[in-house]
Amino acid sequence: MSGTLDETDRQLLELLAEDARMPLTGLARRLGLARSTVQVRLARLEARGVIAGYTVRLGPGHRSDGGVEAMVSLVVDARRVDRVVGELEACKEVRSLHAVSGSVDLVALVRCPTPVDLDRLLDHIGTIPGVERTNSSVVLATRIDRRDPT
Repeated sequence: MSGTLDETDRQLLELLAEDARMPLTGLARRLGLARSTVQVRLARLEARGVIAGYTVRLGPGHRSDGGVEAMVSLVVDARRVDRVVGELEACKEVRSLHAVSGSVDLVALVRCPTPVDLDRLLDHIGTIPGVERTNSSVVLATRIDRRDPT
């Protein structure tokens, strides 16, 4: 199989995004394929890293850690972006990091157990060589979340 996904792979991924616990027989029936064919496709997608894992995403108000999330916008010296990304990758509190267009260069979604921990993390991010400026917004509530759980 080449590096691109065919239509059947895309349909399979859409079904898994709807319900990652759908049994192979259900996936096969919905796709009009043999169960063994679906199993081979899944194994191939997993081996290629297209499917990195299966997870549970808790709904609003059901998080067990009671932590705090924030969106952190960063303006970064263009010559040091790789170093900044490396430093942020080493921070377990950084859930995602996006390169963006506009007045900032990177936007990170971070999650910390307490506001005090968030404050420490923000202080740390501000000291990373190459970070010129940050702006943080604490997430009060999530109104819509269509992100893949992976």
